[in-house]
Amino acid sequence: MSRQVPVLLSTSSVFPEPTAAGFEMAAALGYDGVEVMVWADAVSQDTGALVGLSQHYGVPVLSVHAPCLMVTQRVWSPDPWERLRRAAELADALGAPIVVVHPPFAWQREYARTFQSGLLRLGRQFPGIRFAVENMFPLRGAGREFVPYAPGWDPTLTGFDAYTLDLSHCAASRTDAIALADTMAGNLSHVHLGDGTGKGRDEHLVPGRGTQPCAQLLASLDSRGFTGSVAVEVGTRRAGSRGDREADLAEALRFARQHLATPSPVG
Repeated sequence: MSRQVPVLLSTSSVFPEPTAAGFEMAAALGYDGVEVMVWADAVSQDTGALVGLSQHYGVPVLSVHAPCLMVTQRVWSPDPWERLRRAAELADALGAPIVVVHPPFAWQREYARTFQSGLLRLGRQFPGIRFAVENMFPLRGAGREFVPYAPGWDPTLTGFDAYTLDLSHCAASRTDAIALADTMAGNLSHVHLGDGTGKGRDEHLVPGRGTQPCAQLLASLDSRGFTGSVAVEVGTRRAGSRGDREADLAEALRFARQHLATPSPVG
C-alpha cells in the first residue's frame, strides 16, 4: 500500500504576514502540517510560541528551515553552527523530523570546510532528525554568473545523507529536476514545491504556473520509496488581499494532492 505523503505549508509562503498566519492558513485550508521558516519574526524562533500555535490550530510542525538566508545571518547567533544547532533543538522539541539547511556561503570558509563532518556530528547528537541539504542556484547578471556557495550550489556533488529538492531552485539553476532527484536517490528526504520559468532567478511560483516538472516529480515519489514530506514554498507577497493569498495556497495544495495520488490500476 502506498504511503500518503504529508503536504506542509511553509510559513515563508504567507510572507509578509507573520509566522502565526501560516499556522492559521494551514489549518483553514487543510494542510497536513507546517514547515517553520526561522527568520526575524520572534515567534518563528520561540519553541513555546510554536508549540502553542501547533496545538491551537491542530497542525503539527513537520519540518524546520534553519536560518540560512542572507537576511537571517544574525538570528540566534552570528555563528552558523550555533544557528543550526538551535534549529535542531527547535525541531527536536516540536517533533519535526527534518531540518532544511542551505550549503555554506563562500565567505563562510571555516563553516564550509567542516560542513560535511559537522552535519554528521549533529546527526549523532539528534538521531531522530535528518539534516536535508537543499539545492541552490547561481546568481546571474550582466552576462556573468556568480556562485555564492561553497563548494557550490549543488549539494549532490559533495554528497550528503539527506537532501531537500527545491523545484524553484532547479528552474533558477536551469537544472533537470527529475535528473537531480535521480542523483539524490534514496537520500531525497524532503521536497520544496514551487515552480519557475527558467529565467535564471528564484521565482517560487504556484506549481503549474511555470515550466518545471512539478507534477512528474510528485507522481514519481511513490516509486522512489520516498518517506519524507512535501512543503509548499511559494511567493505570495504580491497577493492583493488575504483572500488572494489563500486562493494561491489552496491551489498549490490541490495540485500537490492531485499529483501525489497513486493512480488506480486499470482492471
